[in-house]
Amino acid sequence: MLIVMNHNATKADVDAIGRIVKEMGFRAEPIPGSERTAIGVLGNHGYVDDCKILELPGVQRVIHVSKPYKLVSRDFHPDNTIVDVSGVKVGQGCRQVVVGGPCAVESEEQIVKTAIFVKKCGADMLRGGAFKPRTGPHTFQGLREEGLRLLAIAGKESGLPIVTEVMSPDNVGLVAEYADLLQVGARNMQNFDLLRELGKIRKPVLLKRGMSATVEEFLAAAEYILAEGNDQVILCERGIRTFETATRNTLDLSIVPLIKEMSHLPIMVDPSHATGKRSLVVPMAKAALVAGADGVLVEVHPEPEKALSDGPQSLTFPAFERMMIEIGQLTAFMRSC
Repeated sequence: MLIVMNHNATKADVDAIGRIVKEMGFRAEPIPGSERTAIGVLGNHGYVDDCKILELPGVQRVIHVSKPYKLVSRDFHPDNTIVDVSGVKVGQGCRQVVVGGPCAVESEEQIVKTAIFVKKCGADMLRGGAFKPRTGPHTFQGLREEGLRLLAIAGKESGLPIVTEVMSPDNVGLVAEYADLLQVGARNMQNFDLLRELGKIRKPVLLKRGMSATVEEFLAAAEYILAEGNDQVILCERGIRTFETATRNTLDLSIVPLIKEMSHLPIMVDPSHATGKRSLVVPMAKAALVAGADGVLVEVHPEPEKALSDGPQSLTFPAFERMMIEIGQLTAFMRSC
């Protein structure tokens, strides 16, 4: 339920509603706006009788929100959320960000070399996996804490904020010591204990869509994080599993404008994991930006043929450099239209 206040409602009016909502057994979440304040009612699992609330001073109207996600929806938060990742603003609309780096951290030389190169080309953040959730147990699982340490070195050398995945609630504190943006991978989108733990910290979170997740399930997963108090969440489309086998996954670009309609959270796109093919990454990255994505994440490796994971979808240095030039031309054209 959403309680919309009159533009001349006082703080006392808002506080009074908070007390009434608490007495009803629910939680009141004030949502300040540019013209008026709204109050979200959380904790109800069905219809709430609004007669008592409608009679209170300052109340304009009550909107019953039946969605399983409320804090994530535009009903509760009509203005776009801008997520600040150590100075890089995601969700500004006019500014689309690029995150580049290898699938996995393999050595200090590899990650530092990549970080310095993507920074030179204009990337905004550095990606790199220290903890790797792989399909098979016999494949490279990442350098774990040593990988985090190497990421920190690369971040310092390049001046780029670090994006890396956290897989377990127990490791949230450790990863948060090193990372500027904590990533939840597709396989962990519905790891609800992990999501709750990430909601308790005050660092931005990048939430990837699960391979078989509906839009509603995706937004409901984000709700777990916001419900614990952390509203600095970036959504990420990275392809879903369909009957098609020509690509690694099927990139669902329709979700970008759809999410923009349904939620105030920014959304990025990962064309590397979506396509699984180096030749398709750049075209789909550009398509994502045209669709309205707030940025893209792409995998870059100095020697993709020697990569310990996801080499076939990793861009070479020259390919990344060309992509950044083309993205610059594309964004300049879009701004002129």
